[in-house]
Amino acid sequence: MKKNIIFRGCATALITPFRDEGIDYTALAALIDIQISAGIDCIVIGGTTGEASTLGDSERYELFAFAKERTEGRCKLMLGTGSNDTKKAMRYTAAASSIGADGALVVTPYYNKGTKDGIVSHYLKIAEASDIPIMLYNVPSRTGVNLSLEAVARLAECERIVGIKEASDSQDRLTALSAFGDSLYLYSGNDSQVYSTLALGGLGVISVASNIIPELMRELTSEYFLGRHGAALRLQKALLPFINALFAETNPAPIKYIMSKCGLCGDEIRLPLSMPKGDTALLIEREYYALPGRRE
Repeated sequence: MKKNIIFRGCATALITPFRDEGIDYTALAALIDIQISAGIDCIVIGGTTGEASTLGDSERYELFAFAKERTEGRCKLMLGTGSNDTKKAMRYTAAASSIGADGALVVTPYYNKGTKDGIVSHYLKIAEASDIPIMLYNVPSRTGVNLSLEAVARLAECERIVGIKEASDSQDRLTALSAFGDSLYLYSGNDSQVYSTLALGGLGVISVASNIIPELMRELTSEYFLGRHGAALRLQKALLPFINALFAETNPAPIKYIMSKCGLCGDEIRLPLSMPKGDTALLIEREYYALPGRRE
């Protein structure tokens, strides 16, 4: 069953800039405009990189509405609507649907460690609450749960569930997921695996690094889709040291650190995260300034 495609290419899992413990909407507007000017294919708001787990309900709904208004007609918009509380995730997804987002990114429920049947039912309930496409998000390092291939197969039968953002480190799993083809589109959730995912038939990446190097991350996917696979592979290799530095500490602390150093946002991050210091901070800066074609 061929399904609707939310986006093809590079999406940015955008940070949420904060100021004085609230959302800095002036900075957010500028970040959205930078992404669109760079030609990014989709913006994801309220995901892991957007510190969704520390957003209150009113903040989240306000953030959704602001992002929709700012991006209107200029690029695709996905909203992070996942929760380990099924009813809450349904409400978030219904809100995303009601404002006309292009899709909802729904993380595997965390902490509860749901059963296979429970997780499938969780996702199907969320799909029922939505008129927009749903993308599964598997990130076992965060959730403590690896979405089973059997569960994925069952969820792929749902017309509204159209894709999966895969952020495990298993090449074997990427290969297995690629077999779903048009019934469940594959996207990389790891900037280090963009080329591998595309080579397996994936449609793109939801990127952390593109917060600050949107042109380079979009070039990586564009070169691949234009058939210039060698150029795409060389760029993937050139970006790896910086990508690895961005995960030297828990995301989004490193990306927020380098963005604050470049004047793109403040240095505020919500506890229990904290900004990198010492050797880690120096590593992030060194690898950023060593990048080819980085934003000045």
